[in-house]
Amino acid sequence: MPTLYLNYPQWLSPVIIPGLPLRWYGLMYLAAFATAYILFVRQLKERKIDYDPDTVVNMFFWAIVGLLVGARIFATTIYDPTGFYLRRPWLIFWPFDDQMRFTGIQGMSYHGGLVGAVVGIVAYLRYKKIDVLDWGDMLVTGIPLGYTFGRLGNFINGELYGRVTTLPWGMIFPHARRIPASEPWAAEIAEQVGIAVTSPDQLLNLPRHPSQLYQMFLEGIVLWAVLWFVFRKRKPFRGFMIGAYLIGYGLVRFLAEYTRRPDDGLVFPIQLSSQPNPPDLFVSLLNITTGQILSFLMMVAGALCLLIFQRMKQAEPKVTTFERVLPPSAKKKRKKKR
Repeated sequence: MPTLYLNYPQWLSPVIIPGLPLRWYGLMYLAAFATAYILFVRQLKERKIDYDPDTVVNMFFWAIVGLLVGARIFATTIYDPTGFYLRRPWLIFWPFDDQMRFTGIQGMSYHGGLVGAVVGIVAYLRYKKIDVLDWGDMLVTGIPLGYTFGRLGNFINGELYGRVTTLPWGMIFPHARRIPASEPWAAEIAEQVGIAVTSPDQLLNLPRHPSQLYQMFLEGIVLWAVLWFVFRKRKPFRGFMIGAYLIGYGLVRFLAEYTRRPDDGLVFPIQLSSQPNPPDLFVSLLNITTGQILSFLMMVAGALCLLIFQRMKQAEPKVTTFERVLPPSAKKKRKKKR
């Protein structure tokens, strides 16, 4: 029987140089931040905004600090139902295993990283007395393209793989969870894709959606292209791009979650379907993951941002065309005469 799936590329390795603590995932993070930085500076230059390069670098520094802290805290609390890190909080940022081997900080949450980055950026911009909405619009316009590298890093790590599928581009990941052949649905899928089942005790490594690549395309390329080419020069008010980004990312992530395997222990916080739903299999649109809940909240937050920022725009005092061309000194004199 022909095989109807792809094998994960054996030549891919998470480690760049064997024996050294250099991993592709970390390099992808650097590429993502570099991409966001380049696109942000490009927008400053396009708009002929006079800026201090050190201020931009410092803003990105605090964004990275906030992102790492927030992403790690969310990953070890909301996405860890065992409570292991809540009982041992000193291990949240500990980069060594029990044998004191360097492993890096493994396990990050996008939604936590977003919260942490927003806190870091807003705090810094307010400290520097810079328009948060204006700079925030430029930031979120370029940031999604950086996700392309982050999701590629997930793929190279062979992590965050998707649910089981019979589609011809389904991929067998070497470290994916094995499923007992005693599960009727697992044996049926194995037969469909051409994997031999020899006994009910056999543990099957079934083909899965390469959901990292789906997210790389949707969250990275598609979302960035919409924000950059469609909305960037047409935004009606300050903060519009922030709201559009939150809604756009929330939407594409919500959809991609249907192909992504839920994190261990979380399964489906909302399961409205009467059919039992194994975490490795798609059963119903009504079974919602934790990631989808957080993505829905992102969309709600984005809609609220658009509403609030639009009202802020409407509440701004209207300036006549004559007053716009007056120099500041002339405007002051005109106010005194009134």
